[in-house]
Amino acid sequence: MEQRQKSELTKQLILNESFKLFYENGFKTTSVDKIMKATKLTKGAFYHHYKNKKELGLAVISLKLQKRIYEGMMAPLYEPGDALVILKTTFIDRLKSFSVHEKKHGCPMNNLINEISDYEIAYQIALKRIIEEWQSALIYLIDRGKSENVINKSISSKAVAVYLISAFEGIRGIRKLYDNDFILEEYISGLSLYLNQIKS
Repeated sequence: MEQRQKSELTKQLILNESFKLFYENGFKTTSVDKIMKATKLTKGAFYHHYKNKKELGLAVISLKLQKRIYEGMMAPLYEPGDALVILKTTFIDRLKSFSVHEKKHGCPMNNLINEISDYEIAYQIALKRIIEEWQSALIYLIDRGKSENVINKSISSKAVAVYLISAFEGIRGIRKLYDNDFILEEYISGLSLYLNQIKS
C-alpha cells in the first residue's frame, strides 16, 4: 500500500473513532489517550495528522457531522416535487431511520452544541455554519413552495426554517429520556398538524 494511501486511512480511522467516542461519551471526557486506545495507534500517529484535540474536533464537525446532516436533512430538500410533501417526508423519514443506538444517544450535532459551543469560538462557528446551511436549504424549499402555491405566501420562510430545525433537534434530545418511541410519534403528529397549517 502506498504511504499516502496508508496515511489517509490512518487519518480516517482517527476521525471515525473520534466521532464515535465523542458521540457516545462526550467531547470533553474523550481524551487523546482514549482515542489512541480505540484506534490501536500511537500518539505519534495522532500528532502526525492533528495538532491537538481542538483541530480534531473541528475536523469531526466539518467532515463527519456536516456530511451526515447534508445527506440526511439537506440534500432531500433540493429534490423535485411537492415542497410540503418533501418537508414532511424529510423530517419524518429521518426520524424513523434512526437506530435504537442513535435514539438513545440523540443528535451528535446537538450534543456538541450543548457541550462545547460556549467553550470555544471555533466550535461555535463550525456548528453554526451547519445550522445556517440547513436553514438556507429549508428557506429555498419553502420559497419554492410559495412560488408554486403549495405553501402560504404570507408566512416567513426563515421563521418556519428556524422552527423546524429547533423542533427536530429538540425532539432528538428529549427522546434520550425515554425507552420507547411514543414521544417521537407525538412529535410526528404535531409536525403533520403544523405543516397542514402552512399550506396555501
